[in-house]
Amino acid sequence: MEIGRWVSFLLFGLLVLRVGSEELEQNQRTERISGSAGDVLEDDPVGRLKVFVYELPRKYNKKILQKDPRCLTHMFAAEIFMHRFLLSSPVRTLNPEEADWFYTPVYTTCDLTPNGLPLPFKSPRMMRSAIQLISSNWPYWNRTEGADHFFVVPHDFGACFHYQEEKAIERGILHMLKRATLVQTFGQRNHVCLKDDSITIPPYAPPQKMQAHLIPPEVPRSIFVYFRGLFYDVGNDPEGGYYARGARASVWENFKDNPLFDISTEHPTTYYEDMQRAIFCLCPLGWAPWSPRLVEGVIFGCIPVIIADDIVLPFADAIPWEDIGVFVSEEDVPKLDTILTSIPPEVILRKQRLLANPSMKQAMLFPQPAQPGDAFHQILNGLARKLPHDRSVYLKPGKKVLNWTAGPVGDLKPW
Repeated sequence: MEIGRWVSFLLFGLLVLRVGSEELEQNQRTERISGSAGDVLEDDPVGRLKVFVYELPRKYNKKILQKDPRCLTHMFAAEIFMHRFLLSSPVRTLNPEEADWFYTPVYTTCDLTPNGLPLPFKSPRMMRSAIQLISSNWPYWNRTEGADHFFVVPHDFGACFHYQEEKAIERGILHMLKRATLVQTFGQRNHVCLKDDSITIPPYAPPQKMQAHLIPPEVPRSIFVYFRGLFYDVGNDPEGGYYARGARASVWENFKDNPLFDISTEHPTTYYEDMQRAIFCLCPLGWAPWSPRLVEGVIFGCIPVIIADDIVLPFADAIPWEDIGVFVSEEDVPKLDTILTSIPPEVILRKQRLLANPSMKQAMLFPQPAQPGDAFHQILNGLARKLPHDRSVYLKPGKKVLNWTAGPVGDLKPW
């Protein structure tokens, strides 16, 4: 690339910074989300649904967490915090006869390697065991075979329970969950691991930790494009090309020497601060299409550059992702510099104003304690919008739809 082109790109970045600072001085940093998305984002689910929480033996949840407290901080922790939230939520009912929804608190991702990565291999057996328990001890599962039940399954590929896509596709969604509503981080259109009626949520990112790293909003955004993370996964993809479908490798190969791109595998202690100094933050797929960078980008006002074909984003009916982000197809990664530098400054500024909206940030977080409009409430909003249940979901006494012996033989072993 010619030096002159680099200089023009840098001037473009400085122009954005200058215009942005002028906007800040005029106190025009935020913009309300217009239309139905803004209304949905501000919905209050209280009074619109009632949830019954099954009381399961501790081995399905609390005992697992007690064994490994790291589960509270990894990006799959939504299953734990959703349980805690519901126990004290005003939507909870202790009378199952008046419940609209039934929730089974199973911590299927809290089985970690020494490096802190969740192992999904026991998850299907654990989930089967929990469903067998509730169907034997309460009558409510058997009325619908789970059609009025929801489960939080924040694995890489949701209830397919595997971190590698080929094996996840081969497994498919655990058959016993085929009629249930799945609340999951994984979302990709036309994929066997995403049901049409699933609720796609953000991954867990620690609110208190991010809050502690906030910097003054007037600090200029002097980084044009920012990314920290793997470009290759040599351990699991030694031949290359499979991890991130080659998109991350393409980012590195094309832009490692481009001065507009601050990209590296290093994860500095100033990671959160750096995101707040950047205009664009890359959010490429990894083994799965989603990552915590989506949450971090929204929280820190860094425009997310989403590189994951056919991704289904969290709370898409409430958050206007097209307005706040930039979508780049995986095959267009080599054109990233041209795509981003071609965005007019006024478009960038509008995206930044929308990202500064507190309601949008709140919707991406699972705070402790819960706050109005947060991710917990967005999940409840999603469940409330599915009510009332169609009468067809209720089965005649004794009728069975699900095949309890379907799936890999290993899943049928006792847990």
